[in-house]
Amino acid sequence: MKPVFSVSEVTQIIKNLLEGSAFLQQVYIKGEISNFKHHISGHMYFTLKDEKSQIRCIMFRSSNILLNFNPENGMKVTAFGHISVFEKTGEYQLYVEDLEPEGVGDLHIAFERLKAKLEKEGLFNPARKRPIPFLPRRIGLVTSITGAAVRDLLTVIKRRYPNANIVIAPVLVQGKEAASQICSAIGDLNNLGEVEVIIVGRGGGSIEELWAFNEETVARAIYSSKVPVISAVGHETDITIADLVADKRAPTPSAAGEMVVPEKNVLKNEIRQLKNRLITAAMSNINLKRQRLEYIRKSATFIKARNMVLNYRYELDRHVHNLFKNMKIQIDGKKLIFKSQVSKLQALSPLAVLQRGYSICQSFQSQKIIRKVEDVCIGEMVFVVLSDGKLLCRVKDRGKR
Repeated sequence: MKPVFSVSEVTQIIKNLLEGSAFLQQVYIKGEISNFKHHISGHMYFTLKDEKSQIRCIMFRSSNILLNFNPENGMKVTAFGHISVFEKTGEYQLYVEDLEPEGVGDLHIAFERLKAKLEKEGLFNPARKRPIPFLPRRIGLVTSITGAAVRDLLTVIKRRYPNANIVIAPVLVQGKEAASQICSAIGDLNNLGEVEVIIVGRGGGSIEELWAFNEETVARAIYSSKVPVISAVGHETDITIADLVADKRAPTPSAAGEMVVPEKNVLKNEIRQLKNRLITAAMSNINLKRQRLEYIRKSATFIKARNMVLNYRYELDRHVHNLFKNMKIQIDGKKLIFKSQVSKLQALSPLAVLQRGYSICQSFQSQKIIRKVEDVCIGEMVFVVLSDGKLLCRVKDRGKR
């Protein structure tokens, strides 16, 4: 016998089949809104249709309260949600969790796909994100030179730390050329040198206006930057791919300015407090050491050691005195011996003989001493050495005693 099901049972089976499909639990559907009704409960009921078919939709108040536009009949939208069966009528319908006007939905899909791709590659990994320098020597700004974001950044940074050195790399922040300019600016600031942190950002806007910061090229430029990057795109509720890749995300450009530099006055107060604490700690330590030294100085062990040193010093002085005394005796004895030897040498010195009136005769040519008369010839030139000099003489005669 073939089984017979009730309507409820069949409806439940169909509901289980639909809810068991992972594909149908996260689905994007494009279509035109019709039969739109915003119920007094806050829930929205409408139909999405195209040229060939239609599907009933419901968007609960908890989901539609965040919408930034008012859905209307005839509006083309992209709805995100899950498909199930409303058991009371037996109709399947789309339970909408998010709704975007035509075009915006495509961007959300592209955003989610790129986000999943880059997350799989590890570009969002918190472990690779670098800390922001405490007080960077030079700050790079990649933003529009005419937008409110650059004014907010400069105002906040200069107010907090007037000495900050800022380099601005002006770029387009929306449009077809924006992504390539942002990438080039990040590379230029990396190559400039001494830039220690880069802020990439702009003011708020729609997803289309912020799309340059969802481009894969910009994400990879931020990831490849050797310098830490702060992303400051849009308002606090705006999340871009750049925010997810950057080393730090600031909810607004102004917040990025507060994040990148400390307040100078706060720093000065902290330094002053640290200085006072250091002086107090140093004086306290000196006083403690002085007390310990005084305690040691008055201790019996120190007094005994001091007396030993004094005794040794007395003994040392006595030994030094004796040493100098003995050295003087030795030196005086050596002086007497030296004088005696000098006297003997002086007695034997030819100079002493010369001083008594004697002289020495030398040959003029050979400088040899002439000892005999036969050593010279008549007419030869000779030196006669006296005690105070020499005489040059010519021999006119010679004779023996």
